[in-house]
Amino acid sequence: MVNDGLRSRAGEELKVLLGVDTGGTFTDFVVWDGAHLRVHKVLSTPEAPERAILQGMAELGLEREGLSIVHGSTVATNAVLERKGVRTVFITNYGLRDLLTIGRQARRELYNLQPAPQEPPVPASLCLETGGRLGADGRVVEPLTDYELECLAHCLRQLEPEAVAINLLFAFLDDRFERQVEAVVPPGTFVSRSSDVLPEYKEYERGITTWLNAYVGPLVQHYLRRLASKVAPARLSIMQSSGGTTEAEQAGRRAVHLLLSGPAGGLMGARFIGRQAGCERLLTFDMGGTSTDVALIEGDIRLTNEGHIGEFPVLVPMVDMHTIGAGGGSIASLDAGGLLRVGPESAGASPGPACYGRGGQQPTVTDANLILGRLRPEAFLGGGMALDEAAARAAMAPLAEGLGCGVEQAAEGIVRLANEHMAQALRVISVQRGVDPRDFTLMSFGGAGGLHVCALAEALGMRQALVPVHGGVLSALGMLSAPRSRDLSRTLGGLLADYAEPRIEELFDDLFRQAAEALAREGVAREQLQRRPSLDLRYQGQSYTLNIPWQGRAATAEAFHATHAARYGHSLQEPIELVNLRMQVRGPLPELSLPALTPRSSSRPRQRLSLPGISGEVALWERAELAPDTVLHGPALITETVSTTWLAAGWQARMDTWGNLLLHKTTHTV
Repeated sequence: MVNDGLRSRAGEELKVLLGVDTGGTFTDFVVWDGAHLRVHKVLSTPEAPERAILQGMAELGLEREGLSIVHGSTVATNAVLERKGVRTVFITNYGLRDLLTIGRQARRELYNLQPAPQEPPVPASLCLETGGRLGADGRVVEPLTDYELECLAHCLRQLEPEAVAINLLFAFLDDRFERQVEAVVPPGTFVSRSSDVLPEYKEYERGITTWLNAYVGPLVQHYLRRLASKVAPARLSIMQSSGGTTEAEQAGRRAVHLLLSGPAGGLMGARFIGRQAGCERLLTFDMGGTSTDVALIEGDIRLTNEGHIGEFPVLVPMVDMHTIGAGGGSIASLDAGGLLRVGPESAGASPGPACYGRGGQQPTVTDANLILGRLRPEAFLGGGMALDEAAARAAMAPLAEGLGCGVEQAAEGIVRLANEHMAQALRVISVQRGVDPRDFTLMSFGGAGGLHVCALAEALGMRQALVPVHGGVLSALGMLSAPRSRDLSRTLGGLLADYAEPRIEELFDDLFRQAAEALAREGVAREQLQRRPSLDLRYQGQSYTLNIPWQGRAATAEAFHATHAARYGHSLQEPIELVNLRMQVRGPLPELSLPALTPRSSSRPRQRLSLPGISGEVALWERAELAPDTVLHGPALITETVSTTWLAAGWQARMDTWGNLLLHKTTHTV
C-alpha cells in the first residue's frame, strides 16, 4: 500500500500530512511523509465517524506528534438530509414567523391537487417574532425595545433550545438589532446571525442558510472538538464546500460551509491531477458507494451561490456540482410496473452490498459488477476485503426471476441503467449549460468510477478520459492540495454606473481586511494571500445574476455583456444592476507535485479471463506493475488497491509519467 510520494517544489522540510475523507460507505486516507504516499480505506462508522478515522490511523501506524490532518466531514450533510439537527429556535421580525415554511411557494408536484403535507423546517412553536425592523434603505421602521428583548430572553429560557438562528429584515445593511438579540441568548447556546453567516439579500434563502448553520452547528462543533481531542496533538483542519480549508474551531462555528466538504476535496484533487496530466478542461464524476457527484472544471473550479442540499437552498459559496443517488451501493429493484429501478436508496456501509457479507440481502451496482467479473473478489481493497460472489448471485436471483432473465443479464441491466443515470447527470452539468462535452476530458474517480468511465464517455460522445492515480481516494488526496481560504460577500444594490470605482475598491478592501484577519489567526501572513474580487450583476429588471470578476467598472460591464451572450444567446442594452460584492481570499497552494514513476521493465498481464457477455479473453493487469508509456487495449481490467478500471473494447489506455491512465477511444461506437 506504499506508493510513490509527493514532494515539495520549494524543498522545505515537511511534516506528515494526512487527508481523510469520510464517505457514506468508506473512509479514505492519504498519508504523505515527504517521501512516500500511502493510501488506505476502512468502512465508515456513520454513528460515530471518528471511530473509523482512529481505526485507519492505527492501521497506518501514524504518530500524532507532528501530524497535520485535513478532514472532509459528512456530519453536517447527513444531519440536514436526515433531518436530525438540534432543537433550534428561529427569531425574526413581526409577521414573518412562517417565512421558512412558505418559502418560494414552489410545489414539488405541480399538478397534484392533494400533495402530501411537508414538515416545516422549524415548528411554529419554535418561531419567535420581535421588533427591530429596518427598511430597504437601512432606516429604522420599527425599533427593538428593552421589553421585547426581555420577552425574548424569557421565551428562550422556557424553550431551552440548543441553537438559535436570528434573521431580521435587512440586517445585512445594519446588524445592530441582530447583535442586541444575540446578547440575550442564554450562555452556552449556539447562535447563528444572518448578518454574520450570509449578509446578502433574499430573505428566504438567507433565513434558511442561517437556520441550517444553527440546526447542525452544535453537532458539527461537538464532533470536531471530540475528534480534535482524540487526535491531539495533531493539527486538525477542515475542508470547506468552497474548496479551501479552515481550522477546526472556526469550522464548528460555520457548519453551513461544510455541506459539500468531501466533494470539494475531490474537485481539488481532480484539478491538481488534471493540471499535471495536461488536461485542464475536465468533466468529472466521483462515484462512491452511496452517490455520484459530477462537475465541470475549466482551469479553475466553478463555485456557485445558488446550491441546494436536499430541499433547502444554500447561498454560501460551494463547488458547483450535481449529485445523484447512484453509487456502488445503489439498490436495484422492480417498480410497481415490473420495470427495473436502480437507486436512489443505498445499502451504504452497513449492511452494504450483498457481496460484502455483512447481511445485505438486496442486489446493488457493486454486486452486478462482481457478477459480471469486472470486480475481482481476490483483488478488492488490495485483497484486504474478500467479496462473496455467491451472496451477490443469491441477492440477484429474485430480481432476475422478476425480469424473466438470467442473473448475468440482470446484472448487465443494472449497470446499464446506472450508467444512464450518471450520463444524464453529466448532461445537466454540461449540455444543459451550453457546453459541448466532446471538448473535455472525462475524469473518473471514487472507488467505483473506473468501472463506468468508458461507457459514460461513449454516452456523451467523448473520446478521451482520465483515470487519475489514486483515483479511489482522490477526495482525500485533494484535501492535501487545498489552501486555507475565506469567502465573504455583501449585498450592495443599485446600478453599476452609479458607483465610482474608488467606492467599490473601498468596499472590497473592507472584505479583504475581514478575511485577512481571520486567516491571520490560522497562521497565514497577509503578504501570502491572494484576493479574487467579483460582482454579482444582472440587467435591471432581471431576477438572476451572473458572477463577473472585478476588473474595473467599464471592463467588468463589458465582460458581463459577453458572459450573458455566451450563457443565454443574447445581450441587452438595459442598465446593469450591481447586486452583491464577493471576495475570495486564499492562502498559498501547498507546493506539492507527483513525482515521475520509477522506470520498470514492461509488465505482462497477471492472467487472462473469460467474462460474461464479453467475446474473447480479457487481460487482467495490476496497475502498480505498469511501466510509464505502457499502452493497453480493451477489453481489459486494471486493478489497484482502492479501485478497478474497466477498459472497454474499442478503447486504449496509456500510463503517463505520474501513473495516470489516459484513455482514448480508438473505434466508433456501434
